[in-house]
This record gives sequence, structure tokens and C-alpha cells, in this order.
Amino acid sequence: MYEGDVLAGNWRRPGKGKIPKVPAELDLVVEDADSGFCGAVVACDKEAVTLEDRFGKRRLFPLAPAAFLLEGRPVTLVRPAAAPAAGPRRSASGSIAVEGLRARVARQSRIYVEGVHDAALVEKIWGHDLRVEGVVVEYLEGVDDLPAIVAEFGPEPGRRLGVLVDHLVPGSKESRIAAEITSPDVLVVGHPYIDIWQAVKPSVLRIPAWPDVPRGVPWKEGVIAALGWRMEPAQAWRRILGAVSTYTDLEPELLGRVEELIDFVTEAP
Repeated sequence: MYEGDVLAGNWRRPGKGKIPKVPAELDLVVEDADSGFCGAVVACDKEAVTLEDRFGKRRLFPLAPAAFLLEGRPVTLVRPAAAPAAGPRRSASGSIAVEGLRARVARQSRIYVEGVHDAALVEKIWGHDLRVEGVVVEYLEGVDDLPAIVAEFGPEPGRRLGVLVDHLVPGSKESRIAAEITSPDVLVVGHPYIDIWQAVKPSVLRIPAWPDVPRGVPWKEGVIAALGWRMEPAQAWRRILGAVSTYTDLEPELLGRVEELIDFVTEAP
């Protein structure tokens, strides 16, 4: 319940009252006074703010005077001041960004990942680093044929291959396939997650945890149903990827493995 009548007086006219101005910082929860839509700030520019409610629905609102309620009281949202630069700029992976970067000629070494979603996530977080190092990432559409793919690649000193595998845990099919790769110029590492989706921290998506999906149910479809998302897997992935901005949004089990692969394929022979 709000204290008093929030519509009383001339609160719509900031010049006639003391309506505070509040920076629209990320995750600030406010209510649009006209529509009653309540959500957390997920984006803000000089003209409008985007709010996301607890169901994941987003709406755009203009930054009008006294247009929002904060803890039941009218406020004017304003664009947050840009934070002053403190030290060198960082890339999404946390490394020091190389200003004015021109991608170097690609190395012969490569990194392979299982699917297009894996490749998109690696590009979003480590794309800058990979262009600095001249490393190309390709996706395999699964690892069932990994031994033949490795043989076709022809690894050798100066032409190394790193492979990132989903669900690389003891006793899994993936672990048995990985054990067949014995070349010293190939490094196969993996994370414990059934799918790369799970490498995104649940808190980033405002969910308590990734749901358990019963055996026999397609994993992505099972997750979508359990979360109550009314969308196709491709739409769900765009939502997940869109929520990720830096390495802190990912689980450490993935972070360490990707960094390990980059180090391996860029190591001098």
C-alpha cells in the first residue's frame, strides 16, 4: 500500500513540487505511474528507460517528469551519469582491450566448439581476445565424429587444435570420445553442463536455477516449459545471449576452459 494519495496535488508538475530526480541505474525497481507496469531497469538512454517485470516482459517508457513511482512515491527518472574511466578499458572477458584493433591474420591453429550457440557465446565474451590473437572459432554440430574431424584437421606443432565439449563428465559419451584423442597438439576440454545454456548464471536471467529436465524430454524444450517461457528454442537463446554482457555472467567452469583453450592454441611451438 502507498502512503497517502500519490495523485494528490500537482505532483505531475515538478516545478510546483519537490519531485526527486533518480538515476535509472540497472536493476532499480520502479512502477510506471500511468499503466501500473512494475519492473527493474534493464536499459536507459537519454530519452527512454526499459523496464523488465518478474515474468521477463519488457516495456519502453519515456523519461517524462514525475512519470514513475519508487517505493510508492513519485520520482523523475534521469539517465545515469557515465562512470569516469578508471584505468585501461576492459574487454568482455576482463582482459585489457586493445584500442584501434585490426584483426591479425588468422593462425593455422583453431578452436572447435560443439554448436552454434557455443560459438556465439564464445564470440560475445572472448571475441576481442580472439581477434587480437588471430584465432578462429568453428562449430562442429556435435562431437560424435570428433576423431575423424581431428584426423582431417591434421594437428602438428604450430597447427594446434582446441576443442570445447559439452557435458564432459566421467562416464559420459563425450568423455569416451574425448579419450580417443591422443595427439599432443590437440587439447579437448569441457564443462559439466548438458548444454551451453546452463553456463549462463541463473541470476543473470532472473531465475532461481536451471530446471531439471526428465530423461526422454528434449532438454531445451523441457527447460522452456519448466520456466514458463512461451517461445521457441531459437527465441529463448536470443533472450539468454542478450542477457550476457561480461565474463561475470558466466559460470567459472566454462570460463576456465575457454581461457585454457586460448592459451593452448596460441602457445609458441
